[in-house]
Amino acid sequence: MDTLLTAEIAANAPRYRRKSSTFIDGIHDVTDQDNMAPAQLYSTMSGRLFHSGRIAIVMVGLPARGKTHICVSMARYLQWLGVKTRIFHLGDYRRATVGEGGHVPQDYFYPNASPASTMLRQKILKKCREDIYAWLNHENGQVAIYDAVNPTAAGRRALAKEFAKHDVQTLFLESYVDDEEILKENARNVKIHSPDFDGMDPDEAAERYLKRIETKIPIFETMQEEELNYVKMINAGRAFFYNNVSFNYLSHRIVFYLTNLHIKARTTFFVRAGPAEGEEFYKSDAPLSEEGRSYAQKMTETLLRHREQERKANSEQAGHEIRLRPLTVWTCTRLRTIQTADPLKEQGYNVRQRSQMSQINPGLCEKLSEHAIRRLYPEEVEKHELDPYHHRYPRAESYHDLAVRLEPIILELEREQNDVLIIAHESVLRVLYSYLMHCRPMEIPKLKFPRDEIIEIIPAAYQNEAKRIHIPGLDPQFTPGSPEDIRIPVPSIYSSNLPPIDGISSPVEPSSMDNVLTRPPEKVVNNAKEMVADKVADLD
Repeated sequence: MDTLLTAEIAANAPRYRRKSSTFIDGIHDVTDQDNMAPAQLYSTMSGRLFHSGRIAIVMVGLPARGKTHICVSMARYLQWLGVKTRIFHLGDYRRATVGEGGHVPQDYFYPNASPASTMLRQKILKKCREDIYAWLNHENGQVAIYDAVNPTAAGRRALAKEFAKHDVQTLFLESYVDDEEILKENARNVKIHSPDFDGMDPDEAAERYLKRIETKIPIFETMQEEELNYVKMINAGRAFFYNNVSFNYLSHRIVFYLTNLHIKARTTFFVRAGPAEGEEFYKSDAPLSEEGRSYAQKMTETLLRHREQERKANSEQAGHEIRLRPLTVWTCTRLRTIQTADPLKEQGYNVRQRSQMSQINPGLCEKLSEHAIRRLYPEEVEKHELDPYHHRYPRAESYHDLAVRLEPIILELEREQNDVLIIAHESVLRVLYSYLMHCRPMEIPKLKFPRDEIIEIIPAAYQNEAKRIHIPGLDPQFTPGSPEDIRIPVPSIYSSNLPPIDGISSPVEPSSMDNVLTRPPEKVVNNAKEMVADKVADLD
């Protein structure tokens, strides 16, 4: 019987729960590009995965403890897996309630606030929780992340009972920090960028923010409730404490991710390997050409110069000397990527090889021209044009396969505390970049990484930031992005509007003069925060 017909019958069956077919890759339907996630293994009629019900992750902790950073990172990872996740920042509701340009009462954040301030707080809390229930009940949401201080044990017990009445499982997550260095870094380098302190002098903003913290400290009670499900992250991930976290598989996945997460500052750099001798094929493992060795040297010089310039600029801004963070280099096991890292290895940098970072496997179509592929595999071309992300050619990998293969790398990247330089094939860079910058799946196959640019990703509490660093003096013949992994262009409908990676997806073809001159680092605008939360995060 025709497998496509079988899948269609199953999909229309009244008791059918899991939608799947062989039309794309054996487990996906023709995808909705706005809903399917990059590493989602399957879909369900309810939209909820892993046989798990609805979960509320309730943040606990004083300001400047990295709660918002944890929220956004956790939401990014869960959405990458296909779990419908949304963050509800209590500070968003406060600003919406008081209106644009409005101000909350002076004692709003005080534990002994006036009756008017207390009523305002209750009104804001009620609206936020109503939205949580509406999203979980009517939009098939699965994980709601409630970002607020939640300072008292009595309040947390009441909240758990309230969620239980709505058949929502509750997992509390406390970020406990008593390290003064971490508190100071969060207050100065992260929190002063909140909309509450927009346009204010950084020192004054930090002072006001720390004063706000002092008003909460007398009433804050760290989590010790034995009957509740909770995780306590201590000093940005140095230690963890779990209590009763065993209610389903998804809760274990969340805890496993949190054990790999930290909130300390670090930077990730992406760069392509240098050109190899002869044509660059998947099955070949040729060494770098003479141009490739020259590229590796210039890339190294540009990277080290940029890091030193950033260190000096940060030292001037901070008013004291800042040490340069250690740099670790990751490559795949391909010879050309290993040799691209040789100039850094010779200078004493730690170079580590990762077999999971091998390029996407193009299968039988690798050496075929576009004309030959269209003639030999017309049905495969049609499927590829419908969904270039999930489709795989004969004996090839899809980008979805690559995203699933790279999950251990993603977790290790979250765990890494040094700065990281990743030297890999463009297909690998596309997937890793899309995770950090929260791109949609259909955008991934069209991302471009010219060889004359180093991409710098800077984690931030509210949204990650990216810069393009130009490598001067390169031959323009090998600076543009690489051709398609299989020589069938991705349909233009998937590349016409890519706001999260504007400028990287469609780089201007460099001229020879552009490569001789040094261009300053260029910031990449990231609008992907709207895919994680409706508004910018806040301090509460």
